[in-house]
Amino acid sequence: MRRTHRIVTILSMAPGERVTVYGWVRTKRDSKNVCFLELSDGSSFRNLQVIVDKAEEEKSPVIDSITTGASVEVTGTLAASPGKNQSIELQADSLKLIGEAPAESYPLQKKRHSFEFLREIAHLRPRTNTFGAVTRVRNQLSWAVHRFFQEQGFIYVHTPLISTSDCEGAGEMFQVTTLPLEKVPLKEGKIDYSQDFFGKRASLTVSGQLEAEIYASAFSDVYTFGPTFRAENSNTTRHLAEFWMIEPEMAFCDLAGNMELAEAFLKNILSSVLEHCSEDMKFFNQWVEKGIIDSLEKVIDTPFTHMSYTEAVQALKTGKTNFEFPVEWGSDLQSEHERFLTETVCKGPVIVTDYPKEIKAFYMKLNDDGKSVAAMDVLVPRLGEIIGGSERESRLSVLEQRIHDTGLNPEEYWWYLDLRRFGTVPHSGFGLGFERLIQYVTGMQNIRDVIPFPRTVGNAAF
Repeated sequence: MRRTHRIVTILSMAPGERVTVYGWVRTKRDSKNVCFLELSDGSSFRNLQVIVDKAEEEKSPVIDSITTGASVEVTGTLAASPGKNQSIELQADSLKLIGEAPAESYPLQKKRHSFEFLREIAHLRPRTNTFGAVTRVRNQLSWAVHRFFQEQGFIYVHTPLISTSDCEGAGEMFQVTTLPLEKVPLKEGKIDYSQDFFGKRASLTVSGQLEAEIYASAFSDVYTFGPTFRAENSNTTRHLAEFWMIEPEMAFCDLAGNMELAEAFLKNILSSVLEHCSEDMKFFNQWVEKGIIDSLEKVIDTPFTHMSYTEAVQALKTGKTNFEFPVEWGSDLQSEHERFLTETVCKGPVIVTDYPKEIKAFYMKLNDDGKSVAAMDVLVPRLGEIIGGSERESRLSVLEQRIHDTGLNPEEYWWYLDLRRFGTVPHSGFGLGFERLIQYVTGMQNIRDVIPFPRTVGNAAF
């Protein structure tokens, strides 16, 4: 068995070509003399219509055994289609059933299924229109991320999944251990991690940023793109326990350069998905969130507004008073605040800078006022924050004090402090949650529906 053409290629071929195609039956319609099959192999949003002449007796047993979900091999000749939904169809000469899908037990039939139901059959949901489109968009965005950074001269760095440092200082980490849970060894009343696999407490990483800073200190411009983990006991439409993060890090780069790169990056990858996934995006525009294409195009075409956190708080306090979460200087901005800034105040994307140091991570550069840090969040309409980043603190004494003030153990960051002892430079970077980006691009309401196998509280199936 050997595939000759994918359906996405066949759909652009000329009538008269002979092809062999493999795929799964999406729908089957019978008339008196002809059987119509809609065939998909995942390469295109559009299916290939296959016409099978029922008058040929040797095909009848095969036709009768083919149902929705079955896999088949078809060989035939392409012909111009009189149907309004396709320009080309395949006139079948031979038809072979590869794998059956009995109608009485196959859960995906020709009807609408709820996303909640489809999460229960995550092994089959990629065969639906919605999840096929999500997967192709995810693939295109992944490729666009790598292409953008590679064309900018960045080095791709694989950062570790197992870490002994907490980048965010949040403590919400999954522990990695080989200690026997039924009888954990103790020493002076505390867990004896010296007997553990790594000889100390280890966890799944929440970010590759700190390790990326190491490589930026040698290669100037690097990026990571890989899975990260948060043990947040949060059961919402916006949170996952395992998700992917995009994190560039640039040496000899201040906050202004960081903002410039973030804007160029976001516009580039949005343009890429609109160009290369046009049929999938039309589907989302029609069935998931109307107007989403226009919304993305506006982000691409609009210069991003810049404002400080202080200016943002003032705009929020004077512009609206009935927020669910009150706005005061020193409080973190909530999604409702971020959307008000983008959709009402600035009517487009906004980059907010210089947040209070108390609500940001220890590694962010302390500004001269001693109260704020050189942080930046990129906010977009419909979503709010999509990118978060900062200029990093490159001064050894200031970083040591920030680690102390946030209650972290300086000994665990000895190597991070060494970067400031040996050839320190101004450097900056940002992070973008990949699934949050896919939600934004597709309009999908639940983050569990934009990752192949969601990991959430109480759920690690498939």
